[in-house]
Amino acid sequence: MLYAVVMSSALPPFPKPQEPFDAPQLLEVGLGPDEPCLRADAARNRARLLEAAARLIAEHGVAGVTMEAVAAAAEVGKGTVFRRFGDRTGLLTALLDHSSRQLQADFLGGPPPLGPGAPPVERLRAFGIAVLYRAAEQLDLQLAAQPEPTRRFSHPSVQALRTHVTMLLRQILPDADCELLSQTLLAYLDPALINHLTRQCGMPMERLEAGWTDLVARVTGTGTARVSVTEPPA
Repeated sequence: MLYAVVMSSALPPFPKPQEPFDAPQLLEVGLGPDEPCLRADAARNRARLLEAAARLIAEHGVAGVTMEAVAAAAEVGKGTVFRRFGDRTGLLTALLDHSSRQLQADFLGGPPPLGPGAPPVERLRAFGIAVLYRAAEQLDLQLAAQPEPTRRFSHPSVQALRTHVTMLLRQILPDADCELLSQTLLAYLDPALINHLTRQCGMPMERLEAGWTDLVARVTGTGTARVSVTEPPA
């Protein structure tokens, strides 16, 4: 199963960033805090730099993406890249922009069970599975783009995920501390943990998917629904 299977292909318009827990909005990601919208020429330059970075990843992997290499590939000065993205992490984060917007579009307005129209427990299960497979498909990029610890949980895309999970939990468990529970659930979907479990421990994605389903069932008190995954003999 791939993340693309549960994603819609079309993106809705993007309203201004907001974060009410009762009515989450699609958040803008990838832009600096001081540039909520770009002039047409700046937007074209930004797209040109991102296209150059994407080519470098396709040719050399994430390790091949440096500020100097992107500047050379885009035929601009290195200072232009730094002014637009701040640092390498900002550049890599911007490369995840479209995928982050697409995921948000799907869980805010896409078809159920990921989008509206399904019971909240089903939506929560579908959300975690979508995030798991998205992370697995973009793992190197997601690991390289992770902000430093002091900024990791305040990034707009992370806030959007937390807002959505909190909203679903409040529908399921209105008396619980849903903001803290959302942090616990999202920790299971952390790219660094997925990297450790799949690449270092050799766990198949099917086991992680089953673990998420089981975790949601136990946290929400809706009964265990774990899928048995046979492990290879030692």
